[in-house]
Amino acid sequence: MKANNFFEMNNEELVKKINELKAELFNLRFKHATNQLSNPMVLVTCKRDIARAKTVLRQRELGLSVEPEKAAKKTRAKKKA
Repeated sequence: MKANNFFEMNNEELVKKINELKAELFNLRFKHATNQLSNPMVLVTCKRDIARAKTVLRQRELGLSVEPEKAAKKTRAKKKA
């Protein structure tokens, strides 16, 4: 899940999503331990999603910027004649 999706959620939805992701990670760990998980990278992506959601939640608590800043458009310098 992209970080932009987390920015669009309110705090209650974020907490709910974090709890869902933690439950999913719990189940994935059991599947991995019993060799039923075909792609172990799912564990990594689930952990990263939890971290992204917690980061957005913490940014809101601290009152930091909520939206990612867009990069400024670069312009070329004028050539001297």
